Amino acid sequence: MRWLISLVLNALALMLIDYLFDSIIIEGFLIAILASLILSILNVIVKPILVVLTLPITILTLGLFLFIINAITLMITQLLLGDGFIIEGFGTAILAAILFSILNLFINRIIKD
Repeated sequence: MRWLISLVLNALALMLIDYLFDSIIIEGFLIAILASLILSILNVIVKPILVVLTLPITILTLGLFLFIINAITLMITQLLLGDGFIIEGFGTAILAAILFSILNLFINRIIKD
């Protein structure tokens, strides 16, 4: 049940990011749910592999490179969803990843309590 609530709250966070950035376009709430689902799958499967492969640069940047990895997962999500989820530029993806990470921190705190 927590996973489903987290999925919906992450979709709402993506809709908020869509509202804040003109260069991010999400067609609707269903696409946001699908994007949230794909992001959760990518965070379980792909992100650990990327973290291990980029461990030296992550250590050198004191963990800030993890935002780049989050932006990469957002861009992969965009590629998988096609025209329903558009991010115009990697810089926008980095800013969205930072904001999504902050929102996700609050979401996880709400769900655990």
